[in-house]
Amino acid sequence: MKRRDFIKITGAAAAAAALPACGEKKTSAPVAEEEKMVLRENPNNGDKVSLLGFGCMRWPMIEKDGTRVIDQEAVNEMVDYALAHGVNYFDTSPAYLMGQSEKAAGDALSRHPRESYYIATKLSNFGDRSTEASIKMYHDSFEQLHTDYFDYYLLHAIGMGGSKAFFDRYVENGMMDFLLAEKAAGRIRNLGFSFHGSQAEFDYFMELHDSGQYHWDFCQIEMNYVDWTHADGVRNCNANYLYAELEKRNIPIVIMEPLLGGRLANVPAEIARQMKEREPDKSIASWAFRFCGTYPGVMCALSGMTNMEPLKDNLDTFGHFKPLTDEELDFLERMATQMKEYPLVNCTDCKYCMPCPWGLDIPGTFQHYNKAITEGTYAQNKQQKHYHKLKNQYLMSYDKAVPTLRQADRCIGCNECLSHCPQSIAIPRELRRIARYVEDLREDRL
Repeated sequence: MKRRDFIKITGAAAAAAALPACGEKKTSAPVAEEEKMVLRENPNNGDKVSLLGFGCMRWPMIEKDGTRVIDQEAVNEMVDYALAHGVNYFDTSPAYLMGQSEKAAGDALSRHPRESYYIATKLSNFGDRSTEASIKMYHDSFEQLHTDYFDYYLLHAIGMGGSKAFFDRYVENGMMDFLLAEKAAGRIRNLGFSFHGSQAEFDYFMELHDSGQYHWDFCQIEMNYVDWTHADGVRNCNANYLYAELEKRNIPIVIMEPLLGGRLANVPAEIARQMKEREPDKSIASWAFRFCGTYPGVMCALSGMTNMEPLKDNLDTFGHFKPLTDEELDFLERMATQMKEYPLVNCTDCKYCMPCPWGLDIPGTFQHYNKAITEGTYAQNKQQKHYHKLKNQYLMSYDKAVPTLRQADRCIGCNECLSHCPQSIAIPRELRRIARYVEDLREDRL
């Protein structure tokens, strides 16, 4: 079904009953009928999946005995609330949050009936891709998540490194045969992959599907109104192409990075103004989520919610869901074009580049820089109004956000980070650019 037909038939998208939640923690009162979560049916097996999925890559963290750990109490509260309001898809990985994400998800979810939620996790064998290590990672995920089956299991980030990396990580070590046997045994109910790569690389994986060599039950792609037609074309191709290729094969689509690592929730001030003129009572982020949900081939859009505020906002978006009109889609395309004019670093804060062997806080540096641009506090030159105030504000906030020994000027260009970045950011080059900018501010050379 095409998007226009979908909008005509569904209007505001039919709401479906939220799944009940139970467990040791009290949940909120039942959701009003008009506020229930939109569910999308997996056409291949009938699963009723919440259009909003919980991405478990950004669980809240706290300091405990000098170590950064996940705040399990906060996670439990968010999971209880999400389940009570119809969210039933939870996406994690052994690689997330220094290996802590799966256990936190498992501890929170296992307090509820297993049939009330879907677990998605991944074979994230980026380092040791040996058969023994990969199988151990697979079995460890069962233990961490307190389950004896996975609803959705993914090959993590295929496309990075092309077909060679795919063969090294999954074929030559026998893991594809192993995973297919596990699927036949019922321990994997849907086998798919998450993708970061070029169009040619994606076409290769579609050819594997078309030939019958490997059947993909679902696919996770980066899709948002910027990457729809403005992806870099190298490590991420335009999402409109990915979407069309998956839709014509009837492969269910799960969306990652609908907010581009939060950038589409904190857009530049001028873009935010235009959005608020149209929808004064809605959040900036709601535009991005409505974009994803407008396309009927999307089964689930993931959001890495760190606290209750974005969770409640996203529940409001999907509990009162309205697909975008063609005119609104044209508006977002104009906003995407404007976004490309800002000197932002295309960082989604995924932290795959970490830890830096030289101790740099790479995502922290990029996030601080991007925040200054989007908030309009970017010191550009001496002719700018309030230039000296903005300059001092940037330098002071930079030193506060990123410790001196972890700042951009400490990069030695070892390039260790490059192969890990799913956004294909030229990280050392961008760090040098920011380091020069900071030095120019300090020396008053702009």
